[in-house]
Amino acid sequence: MGECLRKTCPCLKTLWDRIYGHSTADGENSMKAGSDCTGEGPANTETITRYSPPKTDNAAIYTGLWDFEARDGQELSFKAGDMFEIVNRSGDWWSAKRIDSLGSVATGFVPCNYLARAASVESQPWFFGKMSRIEAVNHLMFAGNDNGAFLVRISESDCMGFVISVKTQDKAKHFKIYQTNDQLKRPCIRKKPRLQGLSPSTVDEWELPKEQFTLKKVLGSGHFAEVYSGTWKNHTKVAIKILKNNDALVQKDFQLEVQIMKRLRHRHLIALFAICTSSAPFYIITELIEKGDLLKFLRSQEGRVLDMESLIDMAAQVADGMAYLETHNSIHRDLAARNVLVGEGYVCKIADFGLARVTKEPVYISDEKKIPYKWTAPEAIGRGRYSIKSDVWSFGILLYEIVTYGAIPYPGVANSDLYRIVTEQHYRMPSPANCPQIIYNIMRSCWSAEPEDRPTFEVLRHELENYQGILCRDSGRVYN
Repeated sequence: MGECLRKTCPCLKTLWDRIYGHSTADGENSMKAGSDCTGEGPANTETITRYSPPKTDNAAIYTGLWDFEARDGQELSFKAGDMFEIVNRSGDWWSAKRIDSLGSVATGFVPCNYLARAASVESQPWFFGKMSRIEAVNHLMFAGNDNGAFLVRISESDCMGFVISVKTQDKAKHFKIYQTNDQLKRPCIRKKPRLQGLSPSTVDEWELPKEQFTLKKVLGSGHFAEVYSGTWKNHTKVAIKILKNNDALVQKDFQLEVQIMKRLRHRHLIALFAICTSSAPFYIITELIEKGDLLKFLRSQEGRVLDMESLIDMAAQVADGMAYLETHNSIHRDLAARNVLVGEGYVCKIADFGLARVTKEPVYISDEKKIPYKWTAPEAIGRGRYSIKSDVWSFGILLYEIVTYGAIPYPGVANSDLYRIVTEQHYRMPSPANCPQIIYNIMRSCWSAEPEDRPTFEVLRHELENYQGILCRDSGRVYN
């Protein structure tokens, strides 16, 4: 395994030597620091330490990382370790030929996130791809991982390269440096990922019959809709949003929400799977996120024990999702902890796109009367002017909710007084108790009176990730 690590991660050569001893191949043909994989001379160190996904090649052989059981005639069952030739790599479901040791071939659709190119770094059991520190901790603390379990990942922070995360003394340590005193044992157990989409048969079919879905438990209820957990064809877990009434205005809003969700796909945005509109009431089918909305989670026993690092990581995830909307000329208009969902590993996903819009102009004008006053920017309250910068204002309020574990913003201030004291008296909420000054400074930058003075979501993401790095160093960890 040591030789495989040296070849796939030459930037960590010193670490591999410390763990496994010096390579038996050390000599004129060995991998030296500052040389490339071909042994043809010096290479730029920076280009070595940065990870690039392998080039796609239809002739390449892929291997299964987990078992998969087909659910209909189009899908192809396989076991971890099975080998495949890819016929068509379109979307989340690829058409593939499974090849066994006897040369027999079976063809069908397979989930692409269950495969990796054979003999690549992605196929190694210790490589977990791009992952945040919080997700890494969640994997390492999963039942079955003993002290010494480890994984190699790519930090979600830009330009930080490879990080090795190790379970030691029932805690996790994270290293970017090339040495460690902790003895590595076997790789961390790699959890089977969630399937992306329902099935290859539904990729181009947004409209599905209601009879395929079973309602389970009520997850939440609002003025216009209720949300249930449920299943598709009794085997795939989903969330089902059901409209409470079907007048023309509600149907128009429903169609706008669906169109927004169809065009947006990002790991920190809730994913649309299907709709059911052949008869009332209408359904929106999305992925099911286990821990529910962020507001309730922060107020729960599990949420209230999270440290500041974990809280800032969640805020950075939301900023990342909003940065994606920013680049796609989209605005949310209702960004708040209640509209962010929390999944396994504390992965956060922005949800509830009922007020979201795709804008051709920098500002979207609306005379909407039912607005969340305490989360809405003053120019949107007073003049109906919405933009990505008004979403930045809302993000500042969301950040306040996060660091206060779900406190109500502007405590003691009535909605009717809010606009006046913010615009005329220039009131801004004071720093919450135990809030780091850097984080409060970020909040205040989001609440600048002039929209153009507020930061972009890309800047906010970078600032939050930089602060995570400071927290890591201050707590004795080596890296994010």
